[in-house]
Amino acid sequence: MSKERARRRAAREAEAARERVVRERRAARRARRRALVRRMTPSLRRGRTGRLPRHSRGERAAIVLLTLVAMVLIWSFVDDLALRIALVVLLLLVLPAIVVIALDRRT
Repeated sequence: MSKERARRRAAREAEAARERVVRERRAARRARRRALVRRMTPSLRRGRTGRLPRHSRGERAAIVLLTLVAMVLIWSFVDDLALRIALVVLLLLVLPAIVVIALDRRT
């Protein structure tokens, strides 16, 4: 009886060893594939991209606040509605140029 149990245990252990080898091969193949994909895909660039500088949170808040103040001033001091709208549109159109001139860091 104990010889039969030993033989079955040996067969189970041999089967477990074969399964373990298959799992290890599969895991190694998966790791190689992931490493290859990681090498082939371009890495994401963090931080600044493009030519225009990014602004800090305080600078962005100041830009928005000053723009809103200018719009309120236009709205309160100009009487003609068409002129109000034209000045607000003009302000919004030239705002990027004003920001670049005022907050340019390249100098």
